[in-house]
Amino acid sequence: MTGTGPHNPLSSRLRALRPAAFGADPSGERWERIKRSPNFSDGVFQNPVGARTRPSGGSMIEFAKIYFRKEARARRSPVGHVPLHATTLADLAKPPASGLRLTWMGHSSVLAEIDGRRVLFDPVWGERCSPFPFAGPKRLHPVPVPLAELGPVDVVVISHDHYDHLDLPSIRALASTDTIFAVPLGVGAHLEHWGVPADRLRELDWNESAQVAGLRLTATPARHFCGRGIRNQQHTLWASWAVAGPEHRVYHSGDTGYFPGFKDIGAEHGPFDATMIQIGAYSEYWPDIHMTPAEGMRAHLDLQGGEPSGAMLPIHWGTFNLAPHPWAEPGEDTVAAAAAEGARVALPRPGEPFEPTAERVPSELWWRAAATAPAQGWAASGGKGSSPEVAPTA
Repeated sequence: MTGTGPHNPLSSRLRALRPAAFGADPSGERWERIKRSPNFSDGVFQNPVGARTRPSGGSMIEFAKIYFRKEARARRSPVGHVPLHATTLADLAKPPASGLRLTWMGHSSVLAEIDGRRVLFDPVWGERCSPFPFAGPKRLHPVPVPLAELGPVDVVVISHDHYDHLDLPSIRALASTDTIFAVPLGVGAHLEHWGVPADRLRELDWNESAQVAGLRLTATPARHFCGRGIRNQQHTLWASWAVAGPEHRVYHSGDTGYFPGFKDIGAEHGPFDATMIQIGAYSEYWPDIHMTPAEGMRAHLDLQGGEPSGAMLPIHWGTFNLAPHPWAEPGEDTVAAAAAEGARVALPRPGEPFEPTAERVPSELWWRAAATAPAQGWAASGGKGSSPEVAPTA
């Protein structure tokens, strides 16, 4: 990409000094396309519904007091080893009987095998979600499967350019393969800067689609924001994704606050055999950009036309400490929300493959073995073991 980019660019000297993980600003034809986007106005990408992206003023001070309180910090991390599933390359090489299989690798990273094709969502194999190797949120559990042992991937899908979703070490490793990268508009500038050839990029605005290896990938709206460098210019788009194969359909939320548009996405691209929904890193200090488990369940139902159909896989929790809530709370509250709605929720350990349309999906409350129990004790549902009532048979 060549030509003039956004206004007030950094000097060449400053650009040379900034970390590679900051990526690159959109420029040239990419920047012109961004300016033409119906979702770009007043110099920035806009949310489908207004959103406050961070605490400010007095709320920032109040948040800091809560975030750094000693007893609260202890509850935000596991107290023991996080149970992982020992998946092997041989396990993943065996085709799923149903044609659809998901393997949650932790946080928002999911390997989806759809009708003979393999899609890797938001691969984050790095030790920290940070531009620096010595600082920033560190993994709370090891990666369950080495990236090199996943086998061939047809397409890598990126939801947005935050460090816990777009990981430089992972992208550089995948750039050496033949995979295609499907990304929101503007994000391609980062990937080209890191060595991904332009002809392997499918860069989409909301409601645009690309065909890759027999799959239809559509970038759908989300309510979030972007940014990797010191400045946050809102010059790269964020997205959720609908992926349809000949027989199956899945949805990945990326990061998003709740908004009415989930109903429209479901009507246009659903219903889905499985949804992968963000249910962690929420806070009352940023209620518009991350969903609580109850809101995540509401989004799942909206995507399914108001019916508790398909399986919901909770994502964006358990791997990094990014919010003031207790580490196990997203899992617990998702189970409660699913039980209240009679919805089918899958609870795999990181690295555990499962087939969403199978008679049963993983239902063990595995996080309790590594979490600090609440003062009032764990909720009655499921005890220390499984919770089959929130994962009914198909």
